[in-house]
Amino acid sequence: MSVSSAIKSIQDIMRKDAGVDGDAQRLGQMSWLLFLKVFDAQEEELEFELDDYRAPIPEQYLWRNWAADDQGMTGEELLEFVNARLFYDLRNLTAPIDKNPRGFVVKEAFSDAFNYMKNGTLLRQVINKLNEIDFTDSGERHLFGDIYEQILKDLQSAGNAGEFYTPRAITKFIVKVTDPKLGESIMDPACGTGGFLACSFDHVKTNYVKSASDHKALQSQIHGVEKKQLPHLLCTTNMLLHGIEVPVQIKHGNTLAKPLSSWDEQVDVIVTNPPFGGTEEDGIEKNFPAEMQTRETADLFLQLIIEILASPVNGQKGGRAAVVLPDGTLFGEGVKTKIKKMLTEECNLHTIVRLPNGVFNPYTGIKTNILFFTKGEPTKDVWFYEHPYPTGVKNYSKTKPMKFEEFQSELDWWGNEDDGFASRVENNQAWKVSIDEIIERNFNLDIKNPYQGEIVNHNPEELLASYSKQQQEISELRNQLKNVLAAALSSGKESSGEGK
Repeated sequence: MSVSSAIKSIQDIMRKDAGVDGDAQRLGQMSWLLFLKVFDAQEEELEFELDDYRAPIPEQYLWRNWAADDQGMTGEELLEFVNARLFYDLRNLTAPIDKNPRGFVVKEAFSDAFNYMKNGTLLRQVINKLNEIDFTDSGERHLFGDIYEQILKDLQSAGNAGEFYTPRAITKFIVKVTDPKLGESIMDPACGTGGFLACSFDHVKTNYVKSASDHKALQSQIHGVEKKQLPHLLCTTNMLLHGIEVPVQIKHGNTLAKPLSSWDEQVDVIVTNPPFGGTEEDGIEKNFPAEMQTRETADLFLQLIIEILASPVNGQKGGRAAVVLPDGTLFGEGVKTKIKKMLTEECNLHTIVRLPNGVFNPYTGIKTNILFFTKGEPTKDVWFYEHPYPTGVKNYSKTKPMKFEEFQSELDWWGNEDDGFASRVENNQAWKVSIDEIIERNFNLDIKNPYQGEIVNHNPEELLASYSKQQQEISELRNQLKNVLAAALSSGKESSGEGK
């Protein structure tokens, strides 16, 4: 049975259960089951390889001992076991991160997980379907990416899947040009289901890992933090399947909840698509300098990334980052201007790839960009590259998403940062803007392609964003005019007073 068929069958079974309400709960239900099955597959391998193997959780909760037998527990007996014993004991597991790291991973995974199903017979049917997928087989392991992409495609009705989903084409392009290497720390501070981390792991493994010790070193390079339970659980499972035996570096929490001044980490490579368009909970902004405080999530993440990128040491370049951000960050003023000023002063913002509409369809139509920068040297010039639609394509959709092959023109043009991208030339898609011009524009990076004519835009979200920008500019001009008039009137009064 194909992966998509297995997932569809599981979802069809869940729809019959009165306890599972909607696609989001179906995904949550499937996630903890997948995690336990994948975890047990890895434990079987470790038991075979290690002479001093000890199970990190009570053995009755390993998948093989309660779920693997198709004729095993079912009905009320199964529900009682799952709800009263398995969930309770795994949540309350004594598993210090230093003494039992694999147990710690399980405890974290179950901290906010929930069994929604109320029918034990249907739960047994779901488990039996999962048993048709063999995660000890290396070929089927790699299908996990397809599994959760299939799940996410079916999640549109839940409304918020886009919060932790980045199209594979963008993820692959970013990782390829950022080129993380063996020995470099790699982080996604808003890692979602782990797309950037999995892609980075595969990139390093394919290009730089030559031995078992290299592979062991690679496992400790990957770091991620995810605020929401569901994507965190999927990310942890994804890392297990990619060969990270103990993914304790995938933290469940809010990266922004820690004061910026208390970060000691120095990260070599950051690849991320932080949440944008939303606001953080009250008080989070207090973790940032007074003049840079905002509740806009993307702005806070950009500050954090600049802070924790490694500074240059002994002639080596500083840390590098690639960050997906909305158009609002490029043209926004106020705190956004201060952040962009800081970015160009502390980092070399060498490239901005401007993505076309619809890249994140069907989740959002907001226009996005990828900012590439390296810490340690101020920006002198910013290269812009406007990514075009492929021939015959007017927009992307669920059935016709962006493809990695479309980035071949950027890859051919990219060049090498070590020589200052000396090979780059301006063309119909690429142009260069000096930092002096950017300063004159008050750090407005929303710079149109000089080689393209004006394009009529009918996208409602972009039109609303443009309207909001115009209203902000009008308001600022009105305030400036008021100040000029007030100063003139004040000066006039002083002059008439002196003449008496």
